[in-house]
Amino acid sequence: MQLDLDNLPTETALLHRLVRDIVGTIEHRETEIERLKSIIKQLQRMQFGRRSERLDPDQLALGLEDLDGDLAREEESRPRAENQQTERSSHRKPLPEHLPREDVRLDIDNMTCGCCGGALHVIGESMSEMLDWIPAQLRVIRTTRPKYACRSCETVVQAPAPERVIAGGLATPALLAHVLVSKYCDHTPLYRQSQIFARHGVDLPRSTLAGWVGGACWWLGALHDRLCKNVFASDHLFADDTPVPVLDPGRGRTKTGRLWVYAREQRPWGGPEPPAAVYLFAPDRKAERPVSHLANFKGVLHVDGYAGFEQLGEKKDVVLAACWSHSRRKFYEVVEATGSPVAAEALRRIAELYAIESDVRGQSPAHRLAARRNRSKPIIDAMRLWFEAQLPLVPGRSALAEAMRYALSRWEGLTRLLHDGRIELDTNPVERAIRPVALGRKNHLFAGSDGGGHRWALLCSLIETALCRERHRAVYAARRTMPNGFVFPRIRRDRHVIGSA
Repeated sequence: MQLDLDNLPTETALLHRLVRDIVGTIEHRETEIERLKSIIKQLQRMQFGRRSERLDPDQLALGLEDLDGDLAREEESRPRAENQQTERSSHRKPLPEHLPREDVRLDIDNMTCGCCGGALHVIGESMSEMLDWIPAQLRVIRTTRPKYACRSCETVVQAPAPERVIAGGLATPALLAHVLVSKYCDHTPLYRQSQIFARHGVDLPRSTLAGWVGGACWWLGALHDRLCKNVFASDHLFADDTPVPVLDPGRGRTKTGRLWVYAREQRPWGGPEPPAAVYLFAPDRKAERPVSHLANFKGVLHVDGYAGFEQLGEKKDVVLAACWSHSRRKFYEVVEATGSPVAAEALRRIAELYAIESDVRGQSPAHRLAARRNRSKPIIDAMRLWFEAQLPLVPGRSALAEAMRYALSRWEGLTRLLHDGRIELDTNPVERAIRPVALGRKNHLFAGSDGGGHRWALLCSLIETALCRERHRAVYAARRTMPNGFVFPRIRRDRHVIGSA
């Protein structure tokens, strides 16, 4: 609704009615905006407050998108004058400098003053920027190789044909990278990509795209092997696994495979190695899987309560650090189910530890260790005595007793952080690395075979690591980076990496 301030009605009754209509509209809009803001605050409390674990962050983001859209609709429908400035540029980040600019100049038609007829002169200018989108397009790269012949001996000479990533295939490395990133990073299945290409007038069946994925993964296998070697050479890792449905044609249903994830995250204590994540597919969850993956690993391994990791703890060169987040979750479930004040008190004590960790995040290991011994150790020592005193007072088979026994049985691993400033309080870095897999699992539904599971692990490793490096490219400028997801390495047919494209 817009008002032309230069052509307002002159009748008093009409003006009164117009004002009443405007006030009524504003009151309705204000009420609607307040209602939507209250919903946003409730969702924020569900994420950051005591009910945080009941709402997935991705679900929260989807809900906020719709609410923000509703707020924008109400704001846009507010009455305002035609010349009213609606942009709030002071609250908006400037557009990136690396984007190309196209200048559009809007000038007046007449350089003569409309009031006195005098000549106008420039006293300044106003400039604003809007973000534009150029739709993606497919193009054909046509390669011409002239042939030359010798008149004397009839020898024919021609430049050799360029090697293609997919033998006999039509796709360039850029198109292959787009297909892989769309599937494994943006979680767009191949049949949907085929529909998108069809809208551009190009027929690329799903089977063709699947063949490209398989061929590209053959090339990228050497890069994945190097990434695994680099990550497993670290002395601080986070480990976890997540289920992946795999099609089992013989039984006409799916079976449950596993993606084992190993993450490196040293930024909380200023470590020298960049963040990275490695995914490895296995058809089961046997303890021999992480044992074989980490056969040469030496250092601190952050793990959850899975018993299969205990075999790694038997090695003298491996130290297992337990996860406070998993211990907290069990008490949280008790509070939600029964409202137990004992479980609520456990949550309060654990929250004090997280508050201390928030204060020391990003500090040096020595500073973190000193703060923990000074502030966290009294809380942890008192918590153990409190657990041991409360355990005999609750039913032995109750969920609360199970939560206490879970924490006490892993107390040595939970208190590792009091002896090493590099150890984290939980396994959240690897949990974050698993989250994209869960989203892809919802869209893909299942892997078509064990080979599909291995390809899933390979591409997730490269993409997740590349995204981490892209986010922090200023820190890793001297290292090999992979902008825009990743680029294909130049690999010889003998699978030895000789550089990056």
